[in-house]
Amino acid sequence: MSLHDETEADTRAERIDPVLAAAGWGQNGSKVRREVICPGRIQSGGTRGKGLSADYVLIHKGQKLAVLEAKRAGVSHRNGVGQAKDYATRLGSRYAYASNGLNWYQIDMASGAEGDMDLPFPTPEELWDRTFVDQNDWRERFGAVDFETDGGKWELRYYQHKAINEALEAVAKGDRRILLTLATGTGKTSIAFQIAWKLFQAKWNLTGEPVRRPRILFLADRNILADQAYNAFSAFPNDTVTRIDPDTIRKNRGKPPKNASLFFTIFQTFMTGDGDPVYTQYPSDFFDFIVIDECHRGGAKDESEWRRLLEYFEPATQLGLTATPKRKLNADTYAYFGEPVYTYALRDGIEDGFLTPFKVRQMASTIDEYVYDGTDDVIAGDINVGDSFTEDDFNTRIIIEDRELSRVKEFMSQMDQRQKTLVFCATQDHAALVRDLINQVKDSTNPNYCHRVTANDGAVGDQHLRNFQDNAKTIPTILTTSQKLSTGVDALNIRNIVLMRPIRSMIEFKQIIGRGTRTYEGKDFFTIWDFVKAHMNFSDPEWDGEPLPPDEPPNGPRLPPTGPPEDEPSGGDGGGPDDPPPREKIEVKLSDGKVRKIQYIKTTTYWSADGKPISAAEFLKCLFGELSGIVADEDQLRTVWSDPDNREHFLRQLSDRGYDADRLSDIRRLVDAPDSDLFDVLSYILFMNPPKTRQNRAENVRSGGMAKTDGELKDLLLAILAAYEASGESELASKKLGTFLTARYGSVNEGKEKLGGLAAIKDAFRSMQATLYSD
Repeated sequence: MSLHDETEADTRAERIDPVLAAAGWGQNGSKVRREVICPGRIQSGGTRGKGLSADYVLIHKGQKLAVLEAKRAGVSHRNGVGQAKDYATRLGSRYAYASNGLNWYQIDMASGAEGDMDLPFPTPEELWDRTFVDQNDWRERFGAVDFETDGGKWELRYYQHKAINEALEAVAKGDRRILLTLATGTGKTSIAFQIAWKLFQAKWNLTGEPVRRPRILFLADRNILADQAYNAFSAFPNDTVTRIDPDTIRKNRGKPPKNASLFFTIFQTFMTGDGDPVYTQYPSDFFDFIVIDECHRGGAKDESEWRRLLEYFEPATQLGLTATPKRKLNADTYAYFGEPVYTYALRDGIEDGFLTPFKVRQMASTIDEYVYDGTDDVIAGDINVGDSFTEDDFNTRIIIEDRELSRVKEFMSQMDQRQKTLVFCATQDHAALVRDLINQVKDSTNPNYCHRVTANDGAVGDQHLRNFQDNAKTIPTILTTSQKLSTGVDALNIRNIVLMRPIRSMIEFKQIIGRGTRTYEGKDFFTIWDFVKAHMNFSDPEWDGEPLPPDEPPNGPRLPPTGPPEDEPSGGDGGGPDDPPPREKIEVKLSDGKVRKIQYIKTTTYWSADGKPISAAEFLKCLFGELSGIVADEDQLRTVWSDPDNREHFLRQLSDRGYDADRLSDIRRLVDAPDSDLFDVLSYILFMNPPKTRQNRAENVRSGGMAKTDGELKDLLLAILAAYEASGESELASKKLGTFLTARYGSVNEGKEKLGGLAAIKDAFRSMQATLYSD
């Protein structure tokens, strides 16, 4: 076999694998594995963008020390250098290699040194010593503990593996304050579990010697978060895990449990007590390691009770988990913990395909603001002619039920009412009103279709939430809330998030968006229905990157309050203070004429390849640029589009550039050609050709383009044309031909017998399409 006949698989098996084996890789605990780094961005129709896979990942003592990208022997080994660097960066590997089995190239990702290298390939111990110049006993002990994967039933994602190792490296070096910043839905609890697992099994503790198991505390600020974590740690022996809650303390005669290794509680429980707070019943050096979940929400704020709690346990190593990058409003958190040892942003999760992408429907209306002119009925409160009200005032200072009803009708009429939905309202009273309005206009006959879940709903609301989170249950379908559900809702199949109150900060905005990003089978995207101009938050640089500049524009968003909204008890568990007496609010009933005149202007925000919001015009301009790079002229577009296989390849090219079927469908609407073939839409964008309708194209084929076809074969083609008119060019794909034959004749084989063989059918199918796109 010549070099040029050799495949990459041959090169790997016959040239690269033996070199690695000779160096000891895959032996004595070291591992060599092919790793799927990410599956690719989720796209419409159950498809995905281009995923990433590393040919070789070299693992020793739990660390991914190197990445090796292989190319077949007949091409240059340098062809794999770019991929190797990309994969090593993602995985956190110190070394990247590229080889065609004949030549080898090495990159030190830390020093930047690179160049051709001679064999032999470094052994696992050699690569370990090169990666970690400083020796550390705890690093070695952590590496000797395998990750807990339930017998191999699941694998850590690459960023989870990196986050865990970065945190453990900080622990091994003696760091006492550690921060991990990962987007909502990326598995922070799983990461915390694996860190705790390694600490527990390695017998790490504050004495510095492996003489006992550590005592680990998991702190949250909501019961639902503490409960989720408690359940996620089920791999630990039962007698090592306990919950610190009022029932446990009461059964223990007022004393919190101490005979365990892992403790789970919420701040509110820890800070209460008959006299001194519960946490003071533990010695300050009792816990070796403390995990603070959602630490940005106040645990590290200066002069807060939470901060005093953390400072009481000052000897413990403390790990903060947050989904929000550093900005003005959580600067105290970062000052306390320091810069994160690892960050994985929301945009990264969406592009990698671990999180679900989304659309934003901007719902501007003629009643976004209100000026009282004396013609409407004032039901309660004092109001003067000329008084004006903006979004921040609605449902806090003034209530106009007609306005809220119009909004409910608007989003309910446009969305699939069977899809699970969260609606964020201004106050708990507003959440109750919206709940009732939704139940009044719903198509469903089930009285439990929509429920409110807020702090005041207590155990009943928590049960509604549990039912909502159960993917096997369809009721309740919609939950309304004010603050409580902005975090802690681990529901996979949320398809709609409706914003009916202003979002006061980027931190809160990202938390709310995170309610919909979790992946679920058949969930290609979720939709944000934005009635309150929250989309302006996307103007933040990368909208999960650097902080906003100090000075806001004159009409910019208001700064958030220092505490929770006044109608939502702290923590959202129902364990905070009672609601203050309600202020008298103005209630107005609109005149019939004004109700009938309420109108909505709907626009959709699109996203560029780098994750930034762009207008419809910019979106089309980007597409024009992409098309110009693929299609040279009109004749080439027509030639490509006329052949079903070439058309599929062309569409895959567009999809890899971010223009999947769903976005291409949006483009039809943007150029006002909903009934046109996508070919005509693209031809219009590129060459300004007036788009024809699918009906017009099909009629041209029926009237003169099928003269050489008759009988059963003609009937089949006419049926395909009818399907094309109704549903579009997707009906002309090669894979659809078998579907048409089965539907018409019972099976493909039966159709072949009736129509004279598959070759004749395919020829007629292709010929018909050539005619369809001939002009």
